[in-house]
Amino acid sequence: MSRTTSTRAAGAADGLVVVDKPAGFTSHDVVAVLRGIARTRRVGHAGTLDPMATGVLVLGLGRATRLLGHLALTEKEYRGTVRLGQTTVTDDAEGEVTGATGAAGLDPAAVAAAVAALTGDLMQVPAKVSAIKIDGKRSYRRVRDGEDVEIPARPVTVSTFTVTATAERTADDGTPVTDLDVTVVCSSGTYIRSLARDLGAALGTGGHLTALRRTRVGPYALEAAHTLDALRAELAVLPLGEAAAAAFPRWDVDERAARLLGNGARLDAPGLPPGPVAVFGPEERFIALVEAHEETTRSLAVFV
Repeated sequence: MSRTTSTRAAGAADGLVVVDKPAGFTSHDVVAVLRGIARTRRVGHAGTLDPMATGVLVLGLGRATRLLGHLALTEKEYRGTVRLGQTTVTDDAEGEVTGATGAAGLDPAAVAAAVAALTGDLMQVPAKVSAIKIDGKRSYRRVRDGEDVEIPARPVTVSTFTVTATAERTADDGTPVTDLDVTVVCSSGTYIRSLARDLGAALGTGGHLTALRRTRVGPYALEAAHTLDALRAELAVLPLGEAAAAAFPRWDVDERAARLLGNGARLDAPGLPPGPVAVFGPEERFIALVEAHEETTRSLAVFV
Protein backbone atom coordinates (compact mmCIF):
# COMPACT_ATOMS: atom_id res chain seq x y z
CA MET A 1 0.00 0.00 0.00
CA SER A 2 1.23 3.49 -0.78
CA ARG A 3 2.51 5.71 1.96
CA THR A 4 0.44 8.46 3.53
CA THR A 5 1.49 11.92 4.53
CA SER A 6 0.56 13.44 7.86
CA THR A 7 -0.50 17.00 8.43
CA ARG A 8 -1.87 19.22 11.16
CA ALA A 9 -2.10 22.29 8.94
CA ALA A 10 -5.31 24.12 8.18
CA GLY A 11 -6.63 23.27 4.74
CA ALA A 12 -5.14 19.78 4.40
CA ALA A 13 -3.61 18.71 1.11
CA ASP A 14 -5.70 17.09 -1.63
CA GLY A 15 -5.86 13.33 -1.19
CA LEU A 16 -7.69 10.35 0.25
CA VAL A 17 -8.23 9.42 3.87
CA VAL A 18 -9.06 5.79 4.64
CA VAL A 19 -11.20 5.64 7.77
CA ASP A 20 -12.10 2.69 9.98
CA LYS A 21 -15.71 3.76 10.56
CA PRO A 22 -17.06 3.04 14.04
CA ALA A 23 -20.50 1.56 14.68
CA GLY A 24 -23.29 4.05 15.21
CA PHE A 25 -21.91 6.63 12.77
CA THR A 26 -23.47 7.33 9.39
CA SER A 27 -21.11 7.99 6.50
CA HIS A 28 -22.22 11.62 6.60
CA ASP A 29 -21.33 11.76 10.31
CA VAL A 30 -17.79 10.71 9.41
CA VAL A 31 -17.63 13.34 6.66
CA ALA A 32 -18.66 15.99 9.20
CA VAL A 33 -15.96 14.86 11.64
CA LEU A 34 -13.28 14.94 8.93
CA ARG A 35 -14.35 18.43 7.84
CA GLY A 36 -13.54 19.59 11.34
CA ILE A 37 -10.24 17.72 11.50
CA ALA A 38 -9.04 18.86 8.06
CA ARG A 39 -10.56 22.33 8.35
CA THR A 40 -12.16 22.17 4.92
CA ARG A 41 -15.70 21.85 3.66
CA ARG A 42 -14.57 19.97 0.58
CA VAL A 43 -14.88 16.40 1.86
CA GLY A 44 -16.83 13.49 0.37
CA HIS A 45 -17.01 9.72 0.63
CA ALA A 46 -16.79 6.88 -1.92
CA GLY A 47 -19.86 4.86 -1.01
CA THR A 48 -21.90 4.68 2.17
CA LEU A 49 -21.83 2.26 5.10
CA ASP A 50 -24.92 1.68 7.24
CA PRO A 51 -24.66 2.99 10.83
CA MET A 52 -24.49 -0.58 12.17
CA ALA A 53 -21.53 -1.43 9.93
CA THR A 54 -17.88 -0.73 10.67
CA GLY A 55 -14.72 -0.72 8.59
CA VAL A 56 -13.26 0.84 5.49
CA LEU A 57 -14.77 4.14 4.39
CA VAL A 58 -12.77 6.06 1.78
CA LEU A 59 -13.01 9.85 1.97
CA GLY A 60 -11.59 12.49 -0.34
CA LEU A 61 -10.25 15.92 0.54
CA GLY A 62 -10.14 18.84 -1.86
CA ARG A 63 -9.60 17.87 -5.48
CA ALA A 64 -9.60 14.18 -4.52
CA THR A 65 -13.39 14.41 -4.17
CA ARG A 66 -13.42 14.20 -7.97
CA LEU A 67 -12.04 10.65 -7.73
CA LEU A 68 -14.77 9.43 -5.41
CA GLY A 69 -17.50 8.67 -7.93
CA HIS A 70 -15.11 6.42 -9.82
CA LEU A 71 -13.74 4.78 -6.66
CA ALA A 72 -17.31 4.03 -5.55
CA LEU A 73 -17.63 1.60 -8.46
CA THR A 74 -14.73 -0.63 -7.37
CA GLU A 75 -14.97 -4.08 -5.78
CA LYS A 76 -15.65 -4.36 -2.04
CA GLU A 77 -14.97 -6.99 0.60
CA TYR A 78 -16.87 -7.68 3.83
CA ARG A 79 -16.96 -9.88 6.92
CA GLY A 80 -20.35 -10.33 8.52
CA THR A 81 -22.72 -12.50 10.53
CA VAL A 82 -25.99 -13.83 9.11
CA ARG A 83 -28.62 -14.96 11.61
CA LEU A 84 -30.93 -17.67 10.26
CA GLY A 85 -34.27 -18.20 11.98
CA GLN A 86 -35.52 -14.62 12.21
CA THR A 87 -36.49 -11.86 9.77
CA THR A 88 -36.53 -8.12 10.47
CA VAL A 89 -38.12 -5.14 8.76
CA THR A 90 -34.70 -3.75 7.81
CA ASP A 91 -33.02 -7.10 6.98
CA ASP A 92 -30.50 -6.34 9.74
CA ALA A 93 -30.31 -6.25 13.52
CA GLU A 94 -31.45 -2.61 13.75
CA GLY A 95 -34.99 -3.42 12.64
CA GLU A 96 -37.97 -4.91 14.46
CA VAL A 97 -38.26 -8.70 14.25
CA THR A 98 -41.10 -9.56 11.85
CA GLY A 99 -40.80 -13.35 11.82
CA ALA A 100 -39.28 -16.05 14.04
CA THR A 101 -39.41 -19.39 12.25
CA GLY A 102 -36.32 -20.65 14.02
CA ALA A 103 -33.30 -22.48 12.62
CA ALA A 104 -31.65 -25.41 14.35
CA GLY A 105 -30.00 -28.54 13.04
CA LEU A 106 -29.62 -27.20 9.52
CA ASP A 107 -28.16 -29.50 6.89
CA PRO A 108 -24.70 -28.13 6.05
CA ALA A 109 -25.10 -29.31 2.44
CA ALA A 110 -28.34 -27.34 2.11
CA VAL A 111 -26.65 -24.23 3.51
CA ALA A 112 -23.71 -24.66 1.12
CA ALA A 113 -26.06 -25.07 -1.85
CA ALA A 114 -28.04 -21.95 -0.92
CA VAL A 115 -24.83 -19.93 -0.51
CA ALA A 116 -23.55 -21.18 -3.89
CA ALA A 117 -26.82 -20.09 -5.54
CA LEU A 118 -26.20 -16.55 -4.24
CA THR A 119 -22.72 -16.41 -5.77
CA GLY A 120 -21.98 -15.04 -9.23
CA ASP A 121 -24.01 -12.63 -11.35
CA LEU A 122 -27.34 -12.01 -9.60
CA MET A 123 -30.45 -9.89 -9.82
CA GLN A 124 -30.78 -8.56 -6.26
CA VAL A 125 -33.67 -6.67 -4.67
CA PRO A 126 -32.24 -4.09 -2.23
CA ALA A 127 -33.64 -3.78 1.28
CA LYS A 128 -36.78 -1.65 1.44
CA VAL A 129 -35.18 0.42 4.19
CA SER A 130 -32.35 1.66 1.96
CA ALA A 131 -31.17 4.98 0.54
CA ILE A 132 -32.26 4.12 -3.00
CA LYS A 133 -34.46 6.81 -4.51
CA ILE A 134 -37.90 5.91 -5.84
CA ASP A 135 -39.46 8.77 -7.83
CA GLY A 136 -37.04 11.17 -6.15
CA LYS A 137 -37.66 10.07 -2.57
CA ARG A 138 -35.46 7.76 -0.47
CA SER A 139 -36.95 4.31 -0.03
CA TYR A 140 -36.45 4.33 3.76
CA ARG A 141 -38.41 7.57 4.02
CA ARG A 142 -41.30 6.07 2.07
CA VAL A 143 -41.31 3.05 4.41
CA ARG A 144 -41.25 5.31 7.47
CA ASP A 145 -44.21 7.22 5.99
CA GLY A 146 -46.17 3.97 5.83
CA GLU A 147 -45.86 3.30 2.11
CA ASP A 148 -45.58 -0.21 0.69
CA VAL A 149 -42.36 0.05 -1.30
CA GLU A 150 -41.38 -2.19 -4.19
CA ILE A 151 -37.78 -1.82 -5.37
CA PRO A 152 -36.87 -3.41 -8.70
CA ALA A 153 -34.08 -5.99 -8.78
CA ARG A 154 -30.65 -4.76 -9.86
CA PRO A 155 -27.71 -6.64 -11.36
CA VAL A 156 -24.85 -7.29 -8.92
CA THR A 157 -21.89 -9.65 -8.85
CA VAL A 158 -20.95 -11.67 -5.78
CA SER A 159 -17.48 -13.00 -6.56
CA THR A 160 -17.03 -14.79 -3.22
CA PHE A 161 -19.58 -15.83 -0.59
CA THR A 162 -18.02 -18.11 2.00
CA VAL A 163 -19.22 -19.42 5.38
CA THR A 164 -16.28 -19.39 7.80
CA ALA A 165 -18.03 -20.46 11.03
CA THR A 166 -21.41 -21.77 12.21
CA ALA A 167 -22.96 -21.54 15.69
CA GLU A 168 -26.39 -22.51 17.04
CA ARG A 169 -27.73 -20.04 19.59
CA THR A 170 -30.92 -18.91 21.31
CA ALA A 171 -32.10 -15.40 20.44
CA ASP A 172 -33.29 -12.95 23.09
CA ASP A 173 -36.92 -13.89 22.37
CA GLY A 174 -36.16 -17.61 22.85
CA THR A 175 -36.04 -18.48 19.16
CA PRO A 176 -33.43 -21.11 18.24
CA VAL A 177 -31.21 -19.53 15.57
CA THR A 178 -28.09 -20.38 13.62
CA ASP A 179 -25.42 -17.71 13.12
CA LEU A 180 -23.15 -17.92 10.09
CA ASP A 181 -19.93 -15.92 9.94
CA VAL A 182 -19.37 -15.10 6.28
CA THR A 183 -16.95 -13.32 3.97
CA VAL A 184 -18.20 -11.63 0.81
CA VAL A 185 -16.39 -10.05 -2.14
CA CYS A 186 -18.81 -8.22 -4.40
CA SER A 187 -19.45 -5.45 -6.87
CA SER A 188 -20.50 -1.97 -5.96
CA GLY A 189 -24.21 -1.73 -5.19
CA THR A 190 -24.46 -5.17 -3.55
CA TYR A 191 -26.43 -5.19 -0.29
CA ILE A 192 -25.02 -7.71 2.21
CA ARG A 193 -28.19 -7.56 4.29
CA SER A 194 -30.14 -8.51 1.16
CA LEU A 195 -27.85 -11.53 0.81
CA ALA A 196 -28.70 -12.46 4.41
CA ARG A 197 -32.43 -12.05 3.72
CA ASP A 198 -32.27 -14.08 0.51
CA LEU A 199 -30.19 -16.85 2.12
CA GLY A 200 -32.79 -17.19 4.89
CA ALA A 201 -35.60 -17.21 2.35
CA ALA A 202 -33.90 -19.95 0.30
CA LEU A 203 -33.51 -22.12 3.41
CA GLY A 204 -37.05 -21.47 4.61
CA THR A 205 -35.85 -20.07 7.93
CA GLY A 206 -35.77 -16.35 7.32
CA GLY A 207 -32.56 -14.43 7.89
CA HIS A 208 -31.03 -11.08 8.65
CA LEU A 209 -27.62 -9.50 9.15
CA THR A 210 -26.40 -9.00 12.73
CA ALA A 211 -22.87 -7.67 12.13
CA LEU A 212 -20.94 -6.22 9.19
CA ARG A 213 -17.38 -5.02 8.76
CA ARG A 214 -16.09 -3.76 5.41
CA THR A 215 -12.50 -4.89 5.02
CA ARG A 216 -11.65 -3.47 1.60
CA VAL A 217 -12.75 -0.90 -1.00
CA GLY A 218 -10.84 -1.49 -4.23
CA PRO A 219 -7.13 -1.43 -3.27
CA TYR A 220 -7.74 0.21 0.12
CA ALA A 221 -7.76 -2.42 2.87
CA LEU A 222 -8.54 -2.30 6.57
CA GLU A 223 -4.83 -2.44 7.41
CA ALA A 224 -4.46 1.05 5.90
CA ALA A 225 -7.50 2.51 7.69
CA HIS A 226 -7.33 4.96 10.59
CA THR A 227 -9.74 5.39 13.49
CA LEU A 228 -11.30 8.80 14.01
CA ASP A 229 -9.34 9.22 17.23
CA ALA A 230 -6.08 8.54 15.39
CA LEU A 231 -7.03 11.06 12.71
CA ARG A 232 -7.84 13.66 15.34
CA ALA A 233 -4.33 13.19 16.69
CA GLU A 234 -2.68 13.25 13.26
CA LEU A 235 -4.43 13.51 9.90
CA ALA A 236 -3.05 10.89 7.48
CA VAL A 237 -3.65 11.75 3.82
CA LEU A 238 -2.80 9.59 0.81
CA PRO A 239 -1.58 12.10 -1.82
CA LEU A 240 -3.75 12.54 -4.88
CA GLY A 241 -1.35 11.02 -7.42
CA GLU A 242 -0.55 8.00 -5.24
CA ALA A 243 -4.25 7.44 -4.62
CA ALA A 244 -4.99 7.46 -8.34
CA ALA A 245 -2.06 5.15 -9.13
CA ALA A 246 -3.24 2.65 -6.51
CA ALA A 247 -6.86 2.61 -7.66
CA PHE A 248 -6.72 2.79 -11.46
CA PRO A 249 -4.64 1.48 -14.38
CA ARG A 250 -1.78 3.85 -15.13
CA TRP A 251 -0.88 5.52 -18.45
CA ASP A 252 2.41 7.44 -18.64
CA VAL A 253 2.60 10.06 -21.38
CA ASP A 254 5.14 12.59 -22.65
CA GLU A 255 5.03 16.35 -22.06
CA ARG A 256 3.06 17.13 -25.22
CA ALA A 257 0.37 14.54 -24.49
CA ALA A 258 0.24 15.63 -20.86
CA ARG A 259 -0.39 19.22 -21.92
CA LEU A 260 -3.14 18.22 -24.37
CA LEU A 261 -4.87 15.87 -21.95
CA GLY A 262 -4.60 18.49 -19.22
CA ASN A 263 -6.60 20.78 -21.51
CA GLY A 264 -9.24 18.13 -22.04
CA ALA A 265 -8.19 17.25 -25.59
CA ARG A 266 -8.90 13.83 -27.08
CA LEU A 267 -5.97 11.67 -28.13
CA ASP A 268 -5.69 8.32 -29.84
CA ALA A 269 -5.90 5.62 -27.19
CA PRO A 270 -5.12 2.24 -28.70
CA GLY A 271 -4.94 -0.53 -26.14
CA LEU A 272 -6.24 1.38 -23.11
CA PRO A 273 -8.10 -0.94 -20.72
CA PRO A 274 -11.82 -0.36 -20.14
CA GLY A 275 -12.86 2.02 -17.38
CA PRO A 276 -11.02 4.97 -15.80
CA VAL A 277 -7.27 5.25 -16.42
CA ALA A 278 -4.93 7.53 -14.45
CA VAL A 279 -2.71 9.63 -16.73
CA PHE A 280 0.75 10.65 -15.51
CA GLY A 281 3.11 13.06 -17.21
CA PRO A 282 6.84 13.55 -16.71
CA GLU A 283 8.09 13.87 -13.11
CA GLU A 284 5.19 11.77 -11.77
CA ARG A 285 2.64 14.54 -12.37
CA PHE A 286 -0.93 13.25 -12.12
CA ILE A 287 -2.75 14.83 -15.04
CA ALA A 288 -6.22 13.36 -15.43
CA LEU A 289 -8.58 10.44 -15.35
CA VAL A 290 -9.59 9.39 -18.85
CA GLU A 291 -11.37 6.48 -20.48
CA ALA A 292 -11.25 5.02 -23.96
CA HIS A 293 -14.16 5.98 -26.19
CA GLU A 294 -14.19 4.79 -29.80
CA GLU A 295 -10.36 4.48 -29.72
CA THR A 296 -9.80 8.01 -28.45
CA THR A 297 -9.62 9.34 -24.92
CA ARG A 298 -12.51 10.99 -23.11
CA SER A 299 -11.69 13.09 -20.05
CA LEU A 300 -13.44 12.12 -16.83
CA ALA A 301 -11.64 14.61 -14.57
CA VAL A 302 -8.62 16.88 -15.04
CA PHE A 303 -6.30 17.61 -12.11
CA VAL A 304 -3.86 20.23 -13.49
